[in-house]
Amino acid sequence: MKRTDLPALVILACVAERRSFRGAARQLGLSVSAVSQAITGLEESLGVRLLARTTRSVAPTVAGERLLAQLRPALSAIDEAVEQASASQDDVAGTLRFTAPRAVVQHRLLPLALDFMRRYPAVNVEILAQDAFTDIVTQGFDAGIRFGESLHQDMIAVPLGGPLRFAIVAAPAYLEGRRRPEQPADLHDHDCILRRFTDGSLYRWELEKDGKAIELAVTGSLIVNDDALMLDAALAGHGLGLLIEGLVGDALEDGRLVRLMEDWCPAFPGLFLYYPNRRLMRPALRAFVDFLKARA
Repeated sequence: MKRTDLPALVILACVAERRSFRGAARQLGLSVSAVSQAITGLEESLGVRLLARTTRSVAPTVAGERLLAQLRPALSAIDEAVEQASASQDDVAGTLRFTAPRAVVQHRLLPLALDFMRRYPAVNVEILAQDAFTDIVTQGFDAGIRFGESLHQDMIAVPLGGPLRFAIVAAPAYLEGRRRPEQPADLHDHDCILRRFTDGSLYRWELEKDGKAIELAVTGSLIVNDDALMLDAALAGHGLGLLIEGLVGDALEDGRLVRLMEDWCPAFPGLFLYYPNRRLMRPALRAFVDFLKARA
């Protein structure tokens, strides 16, 4: 590959991200024909088809996706180097891209991002709410938010708030006439609201008391993939839900939900903002990390 192919590689990454020649052209300030010619020239130079085109869609081929997986971190590093070279200490600008679970976005990340943008009005923030684990490097994110045990060792992690606790909850209407669970084994006598992960597996409830930790495959007639849905089902009296206590605080306070087996739900390390361990760090991301540390 020739160095002169670099502009075409940038165009390829933009087309793949937008899934559109027209969208990439608008973003890059080029004509659609110029974008198309650049991709065609790159494919001819490499001798391989990089994009599968139809009249309605554009998507990377297997070879194209393989190239893009190596290309995205390199382009991101170039962007960071240019931004570092051109930015002063007071010049915090650009777009920050985050990925985080949906419940975390609503209750933690979005309020923080809005406060940060008020302090740094030249910064734009893009948030992708998704529960699936994402490779933030290959997918072009600046940072992500996950629980501590889910982080890779090659990432830098910054605490996002303090420890968290789960809460086993149920509506009073569900508990009426039923024996309340006191031990993990008692949960098998109840209709528990199940949660399915994006990989298809069902979450096994993680409980601990006096240093004894267990993972329990509870049973129930309802399966959801979202904390808000589990909360709604618990409030409707469908069964027992296991949720971060911050999500159910209001419902516990006003009596719409009752907390159960609290002694089996100890605190655990909470959420972390994580980002790649790179020599260069974009000023906007550095400012956001400093903002989090100051808030902590």
